Amino acid sequence: MTHTTSETTWPGSIGALTLFVEDLEATKRFYQDVFRLPVTFEDGNSAVFTFGNTLINLLRSAAAHELIAPAHVAGSEAGSRLQLTLPVDDVDAMCKELTARGVSLLNGPMDRPWGIRTASFRDPGGHIWEIAQ
Repeated sequence: MTHTTSETTWPGSIGALTLFVEDLEATKRFYQDVFRLPVTFEDGNSAVFTFGNTLINLLRSAAAHELIAPAHVAGSEAGSRLQLTLPVDDVDAMCKELTARGVSLLNGPMDRPWGIRTASFRDPGGHIWEIAQ
């Protein structure tokens, strides 16, 4: 079987993650205040932030239905189904900084059995973020 270039490089890296949020304005402010990132793009239904080579698209839940139909958009109360991890040099120092920025930690800092130190927090859309060293 002969493979074309697109098949041999697929899947490559993830270019964007779209996170569904009920309160776009509150979640956008959270990302600006906590991650200290500028908005890369925004319109009435979304705000995009750039994390390295990955775009995080915050999309109003009401606009997500069209995007994923016939699948259903779950509310944040349904529980977490993913965790996004950011590497840091010092989890303890970053926890202090995040707390100063108004973040309430879900857990940590703690040493995990698999050899890393982590802490986790939730954004206003209910998405879990982990910092890890």
